[in-house]
Amino acid sequence: MIRFRRYIPFWTILFTLLALDQVTKLATLAWIPSSYENPPIEVIPGFFNLVHVYNKGAAFSMFSGHRWPLVILALGALIGIFFWRRSLELERPIVQWAFGLLTGGIIGNVIDRVFYGHVVDFLDFNIPLYGHWPAFNIADSGICIGVGLYVVYSFMRPVKKEKKPEEAAA
Repeated sequence: MIRFRRYIPFWTILFTLLALDQVTKLATLAWIPSSYENPPIEVIPGFFNLVHVYNKGAAFSMFSGHRWPLVILALGALIGIFFWRRSLELERPIVQWAFGLLTGGIIGNVIDRVFYGHVVDFLDFNIPLYGHWPAFNIADSGICIGVGLYVVYSFMRPVKKEKKPEEAAA
């Protein structure tokens, strides 16, 4: 039980993101007509739309049509996070935030791939000076923010100095 308490932020963020992801995807399936036959719902004209599209691949539709290899890769990532949690420094709160977001996002998209055969995307942005960004969902956001947070943390954490053999003997 003590081990579980050490990871409460991780579990809280994971399940919060996962619940938010699944609820928004179910709402998309129930209330937003397919964007393949209907125009997007404009929320902020020229900038943000709600859509109802599917992604049969990974980010930017890479590896489209490779459902089960993507599921296996995602499950492998989850297993890797579990086994390397100490070297990833998962006991640190900022790392728990990062991996809670990342893990919740991975699980959310795996659920879609297993049950629907594709990932449900619904957030659609037109970014000034860039153009149209591919549609995405809450799970994708969690994955990107989690990875970004961990990358920033990894550059900012103190570097452990290795002792020279003569210092270790002293």
